Amino acid sequence: MQDLGTSPNGTASTSTNAVRATIGALTTTTAVSIPVFLVGGLAVQIGDELDFSPAGLGLIVSAYFGVSALASVPAGALVERYGSTRVSRLGVGLAAGALITVAAVAQSFWSLLAILALGAGANAMGQLASNTSLSRHVPVRRQGLTFGIKQAAIPICTLLAGAAVPVLGLTVGWRWAFVLAGVLAAAAVPLVPREPRLPRKAREAGQATGALVVLGIAATLAAASANALGTFVVSSAVERGIAPGPAGLALTLGGAICGLARIAGGWQADLRPGRQVGVIAGLLATGAAGLLLLAVPGETSLLLGVALGFGFGWSWPGLMNFAVVRLHPRAPAAATSITQTGVYAGGCIGPLSLGAVAETAGYPAMWVTAAVAMVTAAALMLAGSRLLSRHVPN
Repeated sequence: MQDLGTSPNGTASTSTNAVRATIGALTTTTAVSIPVFLVGGLAVQIGDELDFSPAGLGLIVSAYFGVSALASVPAGALVERYGSTRVSRLGVGLAAGALITVAAVAQSFWSLLAILALGAGANAMGQLASNTSLSRHVPVRRQGLTFGIKQAAIPICTLLAGAAVPVLGLTVGWRWAFVLAGVLAAAAVPLVPREPRLPRKAREAGQATGALVVLGIAATLAAASANALGTFVVSSAVERGIAPGPAGLALTLGGAICGLARIAGGWQADLRPGRQVGVIAGLLATGAAGLLLLAVPGETSLLLGVALGFGFGWSWPGLMNFAVVRLHPRAPAAATSITQTGVYAGGCIGPLSLGAVAETAGYPAMWVTAAVAMVTAAALMLAGSRLLSRHVPN
């Protein structure tokens, strides 16, 4: 098997290449993910002008991740065919265009939804191209950490979206926030590292497709449950008698913990690279305990639930990408496109299904339902781990 720490001509990858690839993956992932998070952060200002409710926001988020799920496998095929550099740049350009278009022409709820849905393919392209870039440029011994850094882009997007509210949304207006985000996203294009063109035969490889499908189903359940944290934790806490200020701070704390946990998880993955799917199962089981705590009244249970839920239940995506890429080094985009489809599907169905549970049975029942789904995801991760073990390279 080709050493991922070497280039096609056999020379060792330099630290500079690895650092550039990590920076490129982080900025690309941030650029292609920010549109939906920016809508969430500025939902009050946008909703007042375009006249939509929280239910409308849920539909926008679900549509965005639904299109991302549908685009994931085709995007993986594009990366395998044309390389990570071209597809990363295309994805970043599409995301920047969507942000600018929202600022310029979104005049109604439906036009906003259509623009974001059309731009959602950028999310799939940027994520999968970044996975491939890291697998090509970063030595194996450091890939766990770099995948963790890349996935920290998601909580970074949450923090950026939150900061956009007082800095831009409440001063010059939400449309200028989208303009600035579009310009900054476009600035990520030159940061994409150039990928060496591998021979066609070196890019072809069989995949443990059955195991990947099982992991994808597990990712759907896990992502649906974990997404409930960011979507409902504030409103759930307020309904249980906690003031909006502390509830919002708890969400901010959760985002910070999530980012740190993803990086720390990547660091430990480099120490035990062959056991990460089992580690993910343990993280999900612990995260489920945090979700159960959110069903208990009180600020203490809120803080513990958010810490465990974000710190453990939502720290695994980088580990899963690392585990899958490690077993499919010659076709990383095609392999991770299957599991990434599950993550996006969870982001699509989570707000809709769990929101319906909250509306009909209350938030405590919703958190219990989410915890059960996360435990089920942990069990499926273990099953997928056993299937993957049959494909470990000799």
